[in-house]
Amino acid sequence: MVETAIYYLVFCGVCITVLKELNVIVDEPYMDEPFHVPQAQAYCRGEFATWDPKITTPPGLYIMSLFLKRVFMFKCTLPMLRLTTVLALMSLPLVLTHFLCFNKRMRPPTSILSPTMEALILGAFPIAWFFGFLYYTEVPSLVLVVATVVAATDDRHWLAALLGLVSCTFRQTNVIWVLYAYALSQLTYLRFRRASPGAEPPKKLHDPPALAAGPGDLLRSIFSFPAVIADISPSFVPYAFVVAAFGGFIVWNGGVVLGDKANHIPSLHIPQLYYFFAFSTTFGWPVLISGPGGIRGLIWGVSKRMFGGKLRILSTMVLSIAMGVTVKLFTIHHPFLLSDNRHYTFYLWRRVYMFHSTVPYLLIPGYVACGWAWFLRAGRDQTLLQTLILPVFVLPTLLPTPLLEPRYFLIPYILLRSQVSDVPTWALAIEGLWYAAINGVTMGIFLYLPRAGVGRFMW
Repeated sequence: MVETAIYYLVFCGVCITVLKELNVIVDEPYMDEPFHVPQAQAYCRGEFATWDPKITTPPGLYIMSLFLKRVFMFKCTLPMLRLTTVLALMSLPLVLTHFLCFNKRMRPPTSILSPTMEALILGAFPIAWFFGFLYYTEVPSLVLVVATVVAATDDRHWLAALLGLVSCTFRQTNVIWVLYAYALSQLTYLRFRRASPGAEPPKKLHDPPALAAGPGDLLRSIFSFPAVIADISPSFVPYAFVVAAFGGFIVWNGGVVLGDKANHIPSLHIPQLYYFFAFSTTFGWPVLISGPGGIRGLIWGVSKRMFGGKLRILSTMVLSIAMGVTVKLFTIHHPFLLSDNRHYTFYLWRRVYMFHSTVPYLLIPGYVACGWAWFLRAGRDQTLLQTLILPVFVLPTLLPTPLLEPRYFLIPYILLRSQVSDVPTWALAIEGLWYAAINGVTMGIFLYLPRAGVGRFMW
């Protein structure tokens, strides 16, 4: 415990050091900060009627900065506002520790300042790490979502609903993750509950181990669901207030997006799900290869799921054709993606996806393989529904978003990666080195290699 506390102090020390260097070099608001920083400073002055119509998210971030100003006398200068999000970044390993321990079925450390090594490594996930040093909503939003899930799985549903409601003031789409927290908690409750002495056995939800289940089991799970609705309904009451508040916001605002609606029109973008699995595999490959049999075992398992018999080959072919149709009909070339060459996705899109018209279709088998790889790895210690609910809740968060943006994948990746409960030490070491290398390169380029006439290069 003392050792992990020391590692956590090192983590915090590195965060403060990087923030200090960033504030010296990037001494003016950058990219989206020119919208967020003046808005926060207006709130700090008490000008709550002032609102920049270009801002698309609610004012939770600015209220957080105002709270720190009122309670801890923080100034609303650019360096201190960035410290707001760095504090959230430093708290990320603490909440992740509880979520990881939940998935491992083990007690969290008794000291709140002694996160596990796995939580520290995951807290340095490159997307969270990078945006934790800028005055953006991503990291505080992530911390609140994870805290919501932790409270829900600990059966503290009123607290979970409150945390979820606060998370929605940072990003309104977090209402989806509030419902995910409730669903995950109830699946866990139904899986492990036992009948009281002398009472009738409780109704069962058909939910077999993920890796032993087949398509018929999913249908049986769906048909068995009505039998347990009465058992899980009381726990939904707190979350119903969050859903009602979100519905009221939609009616008042006339839609989900708060501002700049012309450039953020929801559009059906089915390939976003494929990009997410590719993204997750790119960052999480050390975890994927750490299962039984290593790389060979993973390749064999994925190959068996895709081509292990005539029925599976036929299923893979039908799925690939269907995905090809969605790539043809629902791929979106967003104007921001095509015009802003300060982001990695600009070059990824230009030099990979637009290299030849066949490339988006040639990548489809890889998407399928990535999906199966995560199902096999995350499903080792989970039931079928516990493994599938995350992709289900990912759909309404990603499919309406027309822009390919790594920040949109942040929360679902952290939740997906946290489901893998048996990562060996050697894989954690590789994962940590992989994240550190990416962080070093991306932050180094951002700070020290600005391009004349273009600006700083970032995610």
